Amino acid sequence: MSLYLIMMGVQGAGKGMQAGILAQAYSIPHVSTGDIFRGMKDRDDDLAREVKAILEAGKLVDDDLTCRIVEDRLNEDDAANGVILDGFPRNPVQAEWLDSYLTSKGKSVTAVVWMELDLYVAFKRAFGRITDKETGDSHNVFYNEDGIESWQFVKHSEEAFPPHLDVKLKNGNPVKRRPDDENAYAVVTRIDTYMKQTAPLLDHYRKDDLVVTVDAEQSIEAVTKDIKAAIEARKSKA
Repeated sequence: MSLYLIMMGVQGAGKGMQAGILAQAYSIPHVSTGDIFRGMKDRDDDLAREVKAILEAGKLVDDDLTCRIVEDRLNEDDAANGVILDGFPRNPVQAEWLDSYLTSKGKSVTAVVWMELDLYVAFKRAFGRITDKETGDSHNVFYNEDGIESWQFVKHSEEAFPPHLDVKLKNGNPVKRRPDDENAYAVVTRIDTYMKQTAPLLDHYRKDDLVVTVDAEQSIEAVTKDIKAAIEARKSKA
């Protein structure tokens, strides 16, 4: 049986991590539109050139081109038995396209996993996360201090800029942060934008009883267990 999952949740909910775990468990690819767009810079085909020209012009990739990019990925051999979609669809137009595409293949969305997370917790997970530059390990000054020696917010000497988060790891490695995580306003804006986009999407999928709600404040293991249980329940009904 093919498995088509859509991962939804505000930043910090753990969509990417859970998608990676599920991809291994079910032997289907984790398809992140963010990763696809970033990977376009290393491609030299017609589709990639079209995307790069738009991005270089400072424009947004529209729904039609986004759907063509996703279609290109879904037509690859490793996606023959399903995918875990992360970052797509982002609006009802894209959702309608996906429904039509899957129907043309005799397939359908198995479940939409809504990883529910308190928005204050979401803010702290994003604003407090840092990455070990050498190992790629993730840490969070508010929730996951394993490996962190110390951390503090350091004010600019003339207060010309917001305080800088200074983190020292126990292993002495340097750290990095996503630029948009360092700006509290940018974090809040991303949360607001996501929630505004998400509401109509959830309504779209709820009408077909496809939404599975999972408490994303649990441990990683507990979230995975709940998602797998929901998937198996869906598969048994198919």
